[in-house]
Amino acid sequence: MNEVLTQLHERKSVRVFEDRPIEEEAVETILNAAIQAPSAGNQQLYSIIRVKDREKAVQLSESCDHQAFIADARLILVFCADCKKWYDAFRYEGCEPRKPGAGDLLLAVEDALIAAQNAVVAAESLGIGSCYIGDIMEQIETQREILSLPEYVFPAAMLVFGYPTAQQKERRKPSRPELSHIVMIDGYQEKGEAELEALLSHNCGSQNYHDWLNAFCKRKYNSDFAKEMTRSVEEALKQFR
Repeated sequence: MNEVLTQLHERKSVRVFEDRPIEEEAVETILNAAIQAPSAGNQQLYSIIRVKDREKAVQLSESCDHQAFIADARLILVFCADCKKWYDAFRYEGCEPRKPGAGDLLLAVEDALIAAQNAVVAAESLGIGSCYIGDIMEQIETQREILSLPEYVFPAAMLVFGYPTAQQKERRKPSRPELSHIVMIDGYQEKGEAELEALLSHNCGSQNYHDWLNAFCKRKYNSDFAKEMTRSVEEALKQFR
């Protein structure tokens, strides 16, 4: 494999960082890579908030499921789906635009996440680790206050960066399923119980599959934070109706 493919295969989430800053030149490299991402109609339907204020970083670490390592990161970027800037530009020019809807939001979320992944890949190439924080979509009222988010702007993803510790570098990357379990030809093919067990069982390690799946459902899918994320997203969607 070439260097890019090797990094894509070896990259894993990093949650413990060395006590050293990320050089400003590297930060700019990461951000410039992010904005080179493909974008619907070249609109860049996203904005990136770089969180430099220590107090805000601590607040985000608390609002995002009390994850202290967020505040320890050397770079925090929040990728926001931004349906406001084009809407405002259209209004200023008297274009009589309709209000942004759910379709606009989903398109903007796509743009934001593609840009975020570009940032992840760029950081990895510089030896800088990263971790996605999906919890930024929870506690939407709090996130709006911390980040001064106006109407029609939604925090789609947060990324934290830093140089990984030796332990993090050596930590084994979670396995991925076989392509045959993921790739479908010419249309969606529903999986039966046995096929789903074959798809998911690589996650359970030495545990019994059925015990692992029940525990995972309780810990993740039926968890309070998952319910809060659904509530927050539904609350955010009210702006787009």
